[in-house]
Amino acid sequence: MRDTRRYAIIGCGMMGREHMRNIALVPGAELVAIADPDEGSRAAAQALGKELGQDFALFEDTASLFASATVDAVIIASPNFTHFGALGEIMPLGPAILVEKPLCTTIEDAAAIAKAAEDYPALFWVGLEYRYMPPVTRFIERVQAGETGAVRMMSIREHRFPFLPKVGDWNRFNRNTGGTLVEKCCHFFDLMRHTLQDEPVRIFASGGQDVNHLDEVYDGAVPDILDNAFVTVDFAGGARAVLDLCMFAEGAEQQEEIYALGAKGRLDVAIPAAEITWSPRDRSGPVVEPVATPAEALAAGDHHGATFYQLTHFDAALATGGAAQVTALDGLRSVQMGAAAQKSIATGQPVALDFT
Repeated sequence: MRDTRRYAIIGCGMMGREHMRNIALVPGAELVAIADPDEGSRAAAQALGKELGQDFALFEDTASLFASATVDAVIIASPNFTHFGALGEIMPLGPAILVEKPLCTTIEDAAAIAKAAEDYPALFWVGLEYRYMPPVTRFIERVQAGETGAVRMMSIREHRFPFLPKVGDWNRFNRNTGGTLVEKCCHFFDLMRHTLQDEPVRIFASGGQDVNHLDEVYDGAVPDILDNAFVTVDFAGGARAVLDLCMFAEGAEQQEEIYALGAKGRLDVAIPAAEITWSPRDRSGPVVEPVATPAEALAAGDHHGATFYQLTHFDAALATGGAAQVTALDGLRSVQMGAAAQKSIATGQPVALDFT
């Protein structure tokens, strides 16, 4: 690989422009092309590119981009429901790929892509970037080092703002997103698997749409996305994890709080406080470890530096021929878990998972 890696972005909405800012921070990463069918998004990307000093070509579709530009890597940041089609178009061309979460909106499509990725000749990486928030990365390191002892309970709480406006507000409907627990919460199911290094065997969930978007109508249809849920996940090794999601809690002090508990004590991390707290059972704590994130990484996006650190790892793998740290299988599992939680809410029954 040359000293400079040439990047293209498919989709330059809010997330695509976050990737633009991060590419500008990574030495040797060069943005050469963007494709997006929406004129407003292209105009916004062009304006941001001028601000960042990026010189790239703009296209209305992926085919035109690849007909005109030579790239080493593609970041797919288009709407969820376009991922399967975009991957089908791009994978035969063979560039390195970073596809935003969720991998796809259905289990069937995600499984097909995961199967195709097994023999993919280039780097294939799924953008489950929450594991790259520096405080969360440090939390995972300490848990996996055995500080709590074997984790018996894990809890992830996200109390946040509602879904943001998108082009055409496509994210208001399950048919476009896979459902809130796929679209938004695949991050957290990935964090559970990654932290515990284990696979889920059963999911039970309760949730609803009780506050957000109820007064919105699109072509005669009211949005159907969940805005709150509790999800309990049983893991093969005996640990259990809980997701507590509320999307009408923008006044909360912390947006994410993650806890791991074992026989030795409790370890937790809070975002945006960026503090890890160790509470041993002998009551010698709590002991607080602040974990700083550089200001430019924080300023580049809305994910506490996660997209920047994800891109640095992706770019290093691209430059050296290294392996993906977040694989298509990880992407598939996170979709399977989210879809199982959605199904549990719809049926009122627990859903068994068997990945053997």
